[in-house]
Amino acid sequence: MTAPRTVAAVQAAPARALPVPNLSVASAALWLSLTVLLAGLAYYFLGYDQGVVSVFGSDTHVHEFVHDARHFLGFPCH
Repeated sequence: MTAPRTVAAVQAAPARALPVPNLSVASAALWLSLTVLLAGLAYYFLGYDQGVVSVFGSDTHVHEFVHDARHFLGFPCH
């Protein structure tokens, strides 16, 4: 059976340094912009699109595809 670890033994363990990613301001801004755009589109289609955006006239495939997710997230529908 092994001896229990003491507080001194736990504190003596050195912490490993994680490498810092090298991101430029332009790269970070691009990633942030794309993430916000994708999140905005997802929020619109899940929360507000009630069949308004239809590719083929009165087709409601987008509405029906996200219907259950809309209710699960608490958005009213119909």
